[in-house]
Amino acid sequence: MTHFLRDILRQPAELQRTIDSLMGAGWLTLGTAADAVRGARHVYLTGIGSSWHAALTTGPLFHVGSRPVCMLSSEELLHFASIPPESAIIVISRSGRSVEIVNLLAKVRNTGATVIGITNSADGPLAKEAQISIVVPVKMDHAISVNTYSTLAAATGILASAVVGSLHPTLATSLSRVFEKIALSFPAWQAQIADTPWLAPKSVYYFLARGSSLGSCHEARLLWEEGAKSPATAMGTGSFRHGPQEMVNANMRFGIWIDGERMRAQDLVVARDLRSMGACVMLVGQDLPSDAADLVFQLPLAPPGWQFLIDIIPAQLAAEQLSRLSGVDCDSFRFSSFIVEDEYGLMREDSRIPKEQK
Repeated sequence: MTHFLRDILRQPAELQRTIDSLMGAGWLTLGTAADAVRGARHVYLTGIGSSWHAALTTGPLFHVGSRPVCMLSSEELLHFASIPPESAIIVISRSGRSVEIVNLLAKVRNTGATVIGITNSADGPLAKEAQISIVVPVKMDHAISVNTYSTLAAATGILASAVVGSLHPTLATSLSRVFEKIALSFPAWQAQIADTPWLAPKSVYYFLARGSSLGSCHEARLLWEEGAKSPATAMGTGSFRHGPQEMVNANMRFGIWIDGERMRAQDLVVARDLRSMGACVMLVGQDLPSDAADLVFQLPLAPPGWQFLIDIIPAQLAAEQLSRLSGVDCDSFRFSSFIVEDEYGLMREDSRIPKEQK
């Protein structure tokens, strides 16, 4: 069993531990953070890499709750934005050590802005320097961000719910039931993945989604790139309909996330049309027709707006299986650093040295 798969399988337990922590020992800090966001004139939501995808999943919870946030990835916020006074900046980072996060902290230090750090690392610069630190207790993943991604998304989602006034004890209870059902779903999902033509090495993959699942869509693209070492594309389903569909041809693979409430009928027609054009389609969502795609992952019913917390899991399992079908090692990075600590180039310093010189 790969380390990647082990990390995926322990995800329901880590998500439950996150909810228990936030609703228990972290409750006062959560309330302080929510008050800071409500009292700010400007609110930013930011992260980089998987943490930015976690921001994408939770941004709609703020927007739907009539609490708009300015969403910029950390490198854009660092280099191409000025932070006005009386701002609150919600910074998501698993380690809190990425160079863009560290430099962003320095940039806002004397602006009068309040930094709310949401991180998995209590000893990172983000946790230490943020005025308000929400540290999510989780065992770090071996390499690819799995639990660190989903637990940060969970924590940011809980904060958003607290800000907009939709955080009630029933939410935690409902999410706990979902986590239990997800753990029971693993064997069936793995059986589907083991026997599907949708997974094919060297195929062209497009991922499409809307709303909170747009973050899951982009995270799936990164899983393909980090785990299967294979290129993929991610974009909004609506945007895809405005031109990119011109390149569709037989044997292309599409993964589409179907929202639990919005644009379901429209997106099921998108899936139908792609299949009629010769593409092979995967769907992820709640209460889906079993014959609506070549591969259909049925999710347990989740609270409104919270499907994003679980709809990445089938894609994680699929990426791990594709890595094995492709004969590549999903447990190691060839070029990428686990934590990017400078802004130059692409490769880790040790990967620049020819093998014969190591």
